Amino acid sequence: MDKDIVTSNNKLIGVFPAFPTVLVSSQENIITVTLIHVFSFAPFLLGIGIKPERYSYGLIKESKEFVVNIPTDELLQAVIFCGTKSGRDYDKFKATGLNKEKSLEVSAASIRECPVNIECKVVEEFPIGDRTWFVGEVLKAKVAVDYKPEKMLLYWRGVYRLIGEPIK
Repeated sequence: MDKDIVTSNNKLIGVFPAFPTVLVSSQENIITVTLIHVFSFAPFLLGIGIKPERYSYGLIKESKEFVVNIPTDELLQAVIFCGTKSGRDYDKFKATGLNKEKSLEVSAASIRECPVNIECKVVEEFPIGDRTWFVGEVLKAKVAVDYKPEKMLLYWRGVYRLIGEPIK
């Protein structure tokens, strides 16, 4: 198999199949995040990577909590807005029409329109590269009974996508 030598970070990012897309709420803000990963299953720990210059970075650093809200394709315009506009300049709940829902364990609001809301308390944070990873222990989660994972958004090469057809 012949292989090319990759010399561009942008080209290297493009070789990954896709990144899950979530809306992270903290205090009164929402940010679109594609750097999210399970760090542990016991205890259940989720990590989100956020650049220090982002408004949400300071909110999460201060509050030590966040909610991972999994949007579906019907929320694509809100996902784009929350990923391209700053909470310093906009009330993203009002601008997108998304509704706050009281969370069970954290003070950050969940997003009612998202079928999955995962409430996290920050247990670790570490800067690495151009982001700080906030690792949150999952305290509570709400999943809609009719949630369809195939409606979850993925982000790849500048385009939002849905999960493809199963191959096996």
